[in-house]
Amino acid sequence: MDNATSISAVTSPPISVGAVVPTGALASAHGGVVLAALTKRYADGTTAVDNIDLRIEAGTYCCLLGPSGCGKTTMLRMIAGHETPSEGAILIDGKDVIDKSPRERGTAMMFQNYALFPHLSVRDNVAFAMRVRGVAKKERMYEADLVIEQVQLTALADRLPGQLSGGQQQRVALARAIIMRPTVLLLDEPLSALDEFLRLQMRGELRGMQRELGITFVHVTHTQLEAIAVADQVVVMDKGRIAQSAPPREIYAQPRTEYVAAFIGGQNVMHGEVVELDAGLVTLRGAQGACYRLPREDFAGSTLGSTSVAIGIGVSFAVRRDRMRVTGEDDAMVLAVNTLRGRVRELEYQGIYMKVSLVTDDPTAPGCVVYVEENTFFGDPVSVGQRVCCSWAATEAHGLAAMA
Repeated sequence: MDNATSISAVTSPPISVGAVVPTGALASAHGGVVLAALTKRYADGTTAVDNIDLRIEAGTYCCLLGPSGCGKTTMLRMIAGHETPSEGAILIDGKDVIDKSPRERGTAMMFQNYALFPHLSVRDNVAFAMRVRGVAKKERMYEADLVIEQVQLTALADRLPGQLSGGQQQRVALARAIIMRPTVLLLDEPLSALDEFLRLQMRGELRGMQRELGITFVHVTHTQLEAIAVADQVVVMDKGRIAQSAPPREIYAQPRTEYVAAFIGGQNVMHGEVVELDAGLVTLRGAQGACYRLPREDFAGSTLGSTSVAIGIGVSFAVRRDRMRVTGEDDAMVLAVNTLRGRVRELEYQGIYMKVSLVTDDPTAPGCVVYVEENTFFGDPVSVGQRVCCSWAATEAHGLAAMA
């Protein structure tokens, strides 16, 4: 992905280095974050973050999402002040904080391993930051008890961390982070150490806490469903750049690139060559004579742009897995528009739907996954090894980027 794609994926125009944001949400509320041309290079030549422009509005729950090594944690550490950028600016509430210490920035960090002191009680762990800053014992214990009550641990205030469950330890770490009333709370994979049941419970608690506190949360994760569940804004990272920044529903339902569609999941990506254009539709020729149609206007959100779609150009498009249907192979459907033929490779019952994995006849899209609603599937089931047709409505497809 080139730099133009990275910048175009940001929800706001690029910010000039050194600029101050005087109006709007960032000025009227606390905790607005702007990254302007932010870059981090290491001595060995590795570029961890590459010319990032990003705006996070005050009071937003933002998730930085991507695989290991994509730069998300480095971005978080630069916002916190634990890493120094090679270039660019970091603005918090309109002020460049590059030269400020973590304490002066109004940020707090909640670390992945919680970093609790094993010999201190819950109350003393929470009050520790105020102790370091010289706050009198009576005052810091009063403030600690207020925060402990917020995270619903009052009955456990005298216990040691080793006497707590993983979820309880997480709440202690959260309380310790918020006791100094930061404007921006930074969370480094806060749910990764929890089991699945507790992870589901705690992500809801984090979201509820963010709403209650009204401060900006910036949360790093590599888990797609976690980001979609808690965030107002999801920033998908790829090799140190932003692939797409948008609300979670847009990220899931309308990914802009093949990378985002593949990483987020929930989409099947296909390819074709433009063979016909009319006022509303683009017609593509796929492998082995397949014919695909999709709305022409949908390319407006891709790097192609709606005016750049032309006969003969290769394009990719995506269709949500739950917007497809699977039926037994029928001669009448072999040449139907928006149809893939293939064989059922695997069936996985997911409770409310059946996950149907296919090996298709299209070499450019060999794997296809369809989510079939439970009652629909069992009303007309297919079986492993069966030849099937997978089809969708033209309005369910949306254009991505030009093929390389």
